[in-house]
Amino acid sequence: MPSIAPANGSGRPTRTIRRAMSEAEKGERRSDILAAAKRVFAKKGYHATTIADIAKSAKLSYGSIYWYFDSKDALFHALMESEEQQLRKHVTEALATPASSSPDAPFRAAVRATFEFFEADRGLVKLLFRDSYALGDRFEKHLFGIYEGFVGDIEAMVVDAQSRGLVIDAPARMVAFSVAALIGQIAHRRLITDDGLDAGVVADFVVSLLLNGLLPR
Repeated sequence: MPSIAPANGSGRPTRTIRRAMSEAEKGERRSDILAAAKRVFAKKGYHATTIADIAKSAKLSYGSIYWYFDSKDALFHALMESEEQQLRKHVTEALATPASSSPDAPFRAAVRATFEFFEADRGLVKLLFRDSYALGDRFEKHLFGIYEGFVGDIEAMVVDAQSRGLVIDAPARMVAFSVAALIGQIAHRRLITDDGLDAGVVADFVVSLLLNGLLPR
């Protein structure tokens, strides 16, 4: 059982614990650190955050963070990867259980799931749309890879929709980039300004806009 040591006047105890040995323990400890890192990065921003801040938030000793991550950069990269995996998992699960049998249901489900994921986790939006872009070359390649994966998922849906006559015959990759850009900009905007709209309402508007345009029918 871990012992608890004073937090040097912080009022919050720090765990002085043995290093996790089993793979399950390591995975749990790593997840705890990533969760703490996201809280601190979202609150303070990348540059103002220190490993000591993250250790304090995780209630771990400073040195134990380095058992799992070599540096703050490595930790931030791992956090972005983790969040990307969670987002794609969330969207995949939404596609597996469509709300209706409508031909455009998969597309609507994917867009709605994306907005709901961002809505439930504003810390993620800050990481992807504030911190990552502000960090320059160190993270640009990694962020581009995450974005490309997201665009690739959308492209697959566009190709499927085109094969069923639901989407115009246009370059699928360009359509996917347009959809991803719209989702990203709206998610970022909603982080700054609360529009009072439910994520589902926003998603339905975006899909209707993409599929039908703005001209009255």
